[in-house]
Amino acid sequence: MNATDMVRQMGFDVLEAADADEAVKLLESVPEITVVFTDIQMPGSMDGLRLAEVIRHRWPPVLLLITSGQVSPAAADIPPGAQFIPKPYFPAQLHEQLEMLAGGRA
Repeated sequence: MNATDMVRQMGFDVLEAADADEAVKLLESVPEITVVFTDIQMPGSMDGLRLAEVIRHRWPPVLLLITSGQVSPAAADIPPGAQFIPKPYFPAQLHEQLEMLAGGRA
């Protein structure tokens, strides 16, 4: 099961973006987005860490969960308030992180 399916099964509404540029377009067009879950390594003009920085700057209230199975970022590389969850993770771990970020809003 991929992360999108896991998050949907947890009761969250999910929008998918193929790359960071599409994620920015979604954020621009869907103001109801409250949480972004991104992989560090993704296609597009920026990686997931840069995307998280852009989101933090342009949409400060949006909560950020960052993941990677290949990169372990330094704390200084993660935007303030964002969380990092390394791959592989179990659905329960992902659920716990999302619930903590969203404050129970599923």
